[in-house]
Amino acid sequence: MSTPDLNLLITLDALLNEGSVARAARRLRLSPSAMSRALARLREVTGDPLLVRAGRGLTPTPRALELRERVHALVLDAESALRPAGTLRLDNLQRSFTLRCSDGFAENFGPRLLERLQGEAPGVRLHFLPKRDKDNAPLRDGAVDLDTGVVGHEAGPELRVRMLFRDRFVGVVRAGHPLTADAIDATRYAAGRHVLVARRGGLLGPVDQALSMQGLSRDVAVTVGGFAAALALARASDLIATVPERHTGHLRTGLHSFALPLTVAEITISMIWHPRLDADPAQQWLRACVKAVCDEQLAAETAV
Repeated sequence: MSTPDLNLLITLDALLNEGSVARAARRLRLSPSAMSRALARLREVTGDPLLVRAGRGLTPTPRALELRERVHALVLDAESALRPAGTLRLDNLQRSFTLRCSDGFAENFGPRLLERLQGEAPGVRLHFLPKRDKDNAPLRDGAVDLDTGVVGHEAGPELRVRMLFRDRFVGVVRAGHPLTADAIDATRYAAGRHVLVARRGGLLGPVDQALSMQGLSRDVAVTVGGFAAALALARASDLIATVPERHTGHLRTGLHSFALPLTVAEITISMIWHPRLDADPAQQWLRACVKAVCDEQLAAETAV
């Protein structure tokens, strides 16, 4: 089956609304002969005369009357789809957004983000989706609007990335932990029993690499899938958790945090999205809100 000429819809809309070949031709800036040829083509395609002579004018057939409103609506929809997006009305916005992130990001930045979104667009709903891995398929298939985290080599070259902030690892133990009785050096840190956050099953990370440079290794007693679980175990035992500082600010309340006695590179946290969402005004607004909330929180930390 051949592909229909969709330009004929615009011609048909003009003919059915004007009821005259000459007026329809002027409306579309065509010559009367070109419009007559277009009408002949429409008659061939639809199998109906559409407009027939009645005295000095043309009158629509029953088929033409049936098509008039339907064709007009299609043309208006097409014009709307091809027109630049209008001004975003946040007070009328009714959308649900899915943000994939770690539990630490949702815990520490989520409340302020929700407050901002609800203050500007009460009709918006936000879904925090746990980040189990770095698979970017949900971004590509539209299941996720925005992702946050460290951009790995798995990220496709087509994805858009914008940095949010940098984070450093800190050690965390319960209040009164034996480790806090004296200065914490690499040897004492490594000698403790550790809880490791490993979403993908790996047991070695940048902390272990830094320890190995000093001829040390740590005893990983338990592995968990998120920061909240690691800190909950550290809170209730003598385990040592090592977590990103800014991701876990609220989660570490009541615990003793300390700078690592090692040189461990900071991590860069970014937001990631698919290029098809670049120009969507609502998506642009969401990304601007996430960036603003992170900037505000970092500014508040600096001011303390």
